[in-house]
Amino acid sequence: MDSFPAARAISGGFSMGVRTAFVAVTVAAAVLAAPALPGSAAVDHRTDLQRSLDAIVAAGAVGVQAEAVGPHGRWRGVAGTARLGGREPVPEQGRFRIGSTTKTFTATVLLQLVAEKKVGLDSPIERHLPGLVPNGDHITVRQLLNHTSGLREYLEDTEALPMDGDAFLTKVRYATWAPKDLVRLSTKRPPYFPPGTAWHYSNTNYVLAGLIIEKVTGSSYAAEVRRRIVRPLGLRHTYLPGTRTGIRGPHAHGYLRFVSHGQDKTVDITRLNPSWSWAAGEIISTTGDLNRFFDALLGGRLLPPAQLAQMQTTVPTPSPDGSADGLGMGKIRLACGVAAWGKDGGIQGFTTQSLHSADGRRHVSLSVTLPDFFGPGYPKIWNAIQQTATEALCG
Repeated sequence: MDSFPAARAISGGFSMGVRTAFVAVTVAAAVLAAPALPGSAAVDHRTDLQRSLDAIVAAGAVGVQAEAVGPHGRWRGVAGTARLGGREPVPEQGRFRIGSTTKTFTATVLLQLVAEKKVGLDSPIERHLPGLVPNGDHITVRQLLNHTSGLREYLEDTEALPMDGDAFLTKVRYATWAPKDLVRLSTKRPPYFPPGTAWHYSNTNYVLAGLIIEKVTGSSYAAEVRRRIVRPLGLRHTYLPGTRTGIRGPHAHGYLRFVSHGQDKTVDITRLNPSWSWAAGEIISTTGDLNRFFDALLGGRLLPPAQLAQMQTTVPTPSPDGSADGLGMGKIRLACGVAAWGKDGGIQGFTTQSLHSADGRRHVSLSVTLPDFFGPGYPKIWNAIQQTATEALCG
């Protein structure tokens, strides 16, 4: 999912194979396509989708839930179980941690502030966060959002923020991190490259984006996401947990498997304090809410045309699937030729994929619960997830 195994905890991109007055007027009626009458083609398509979910579980996932919307209407499916070794099925519209798919929400709010002329997309971050980042007068807001800033990944500091094993459980799981402390973990190390000269995925960029939102608005990042996106779109099952450790409402469970003192150990990791991921990866949502969010975003109901065009202006990434990174989301061309926009994400125990056709006619969002996020079996699960996305958008 990104270039750092340790950073996979809230990674994004498509490698590993991806309130302004304007908003207030236009988002009120944001509704996805109504269900269509199920003809034989629709039945076959839904059967193929269900088989693809079963294949994700066969690849090693504990459970999976998905919602696909397209010409045949809305389809929801599940496979596997809500708990490792249990019998209860995955809840069809259960909540889950979306990891780096949070970044699309963060970028959307920041681009709304650009539309309001409160932030300059090509202005230096030093203007808003003086003295926080070395060379901040040469790093722009745009470079944060498309990962060309060169700033180091704070999760590379595995002594302070170990992402696996007993060290994660004892040092990170329930600890509270302040965003500026995460930035300082990054800036202790030299940058990857001069700003704007290359691409390198770094969660540090989105922690800084959240801090700029707070500095410009005078309110919390979470409050701005709720005010500008969650409430106007009626995303009733989406929330920002802050330091709260549990997941409200029905949900499946994710796991962390590792070796401790020579013994295999598997821990239910569903409960954790996500403050270390903050504006880069903390949000909890559902497949239906994610589809509604991206439908509104790509349909021009959250950003004016100029800012949406900037969001969809991409830079190449070194991924083998030819994906490209925009501002908070990416573009990938599927095997069938369909161009899809969206964002994936992961955090201990959970991985998310949310992809949407460029014409807005097809949407798919999945949440997969894992027995081992860092294990060697993860690529097989990820490839099966991509097959479901391809079936939903191309089938």
